[in-house]
Amino acid sequence: MAAKSRTTRLIGRLPAVRGRYTEDAPLAKLTRFRVGGPAEVRFRPADAEDLAAFLTAKPADVPVTVIGVGSNLLVRDGGVPGVVVRLGREFAAIDADGTEVGAGTAAMGLNVARVAREAGITGLEFLCGIPGTIGGALRMNAGAYGVEMKDVTVVARALDAAGGVHDLSPGELGFTYRRCAVPGDWIFVSVTVHGRPGDKAGIARRMDEIQAARQDSQPLRESTGGSTFTNPPGKKAWELIAGAGCRGLRRGGAMVSEKHCNFLINTGSATAADLEGLGEEVRRRVLEATGVRLEWEIRRVGVTAGPAAREVAGEGAS
Repeated sequence: MAAKSRTTRLIGRLPAVRGRYTEDAPLAKLTRFRVGGPAEVRFRPADAEDLAAFLTAKPADVPVTVIGVGSNLLVRDGGVPGVVVRLGREFAAIDADGTEVGAGTAAMGLNVARVAREAGITGLEFLCGIPGTIGGALRMNAGAYGVEMKDVTVVARALDAAGGVHDLSPGELGFTYRRCAVPGDWIFVSVTVHGRPGDKAGIARRMDEIQAARQDSQPLRESTGGSTFTNPPGKKAWELIAGAGCRGLRRGGAMVSEKHCNFLINTGSATAADLEGLGEEVRRRVLEATGVRLEWEIRRVGVTAGPAAREVAGEGAS
């Protein structure tokens, strides 16, 4: 009842929107891990203008967290304070023009690759190997099979924390390995990527090869958040984890994948605390065995559960 009262007070402080607010909104089913507590308020904007108006008018002290399809996200068991923005199908349009593809940031990377294929645009096949939305791929400069977002991005549109609109060039995006330099409280709403003319049949074959390789090497049928840690310079995270004896390691309902040990799996009964705790144990063992400190690639948001719940940074401690 106390939580409900708190949420109602937040609802009362938020501006009128054309989209939809949902209080005490479950988030676990919106993530691949299938764990975590609720959003204090979830907001699904009607379009980019609605989102901009919300950001302009909301109280400055209300935190905002953006989620996509939860493919690389761990929501902590105590839930997420403030407003969680979930971009829906209104942000998922995709269109091709010449050798460029424009997409809303809620569009799946796989669907962007498919549109490019049908338009005879090659160079974007790697997107079918990245689970999640094109917006998430942009935020973390996602890459696979030798190509990263920095190699294909033409321009990205983002809203700043006050609702201002910014069209950002690759230089302004400041891409580095699994990072971009855009402030964390800015929200990407669209992106244009480029390829080059190609043969549809050849593009389709390459996409099939990428998806087959993922199927063979990754636990795609499990509840997992994808790659857990970034690769340290000159090294592979999975090799360090295996070398530290962590393959198959368990904590509660969480397990290090036997198939690819840079993946954590919810075996069915894990909590977010199990998964995060297991990840920290893996980091500890790798540091002890090799002197290398693994950095989280999975984004962790929200607060821990229980009477001593505390808010922690969205990206987590390194």
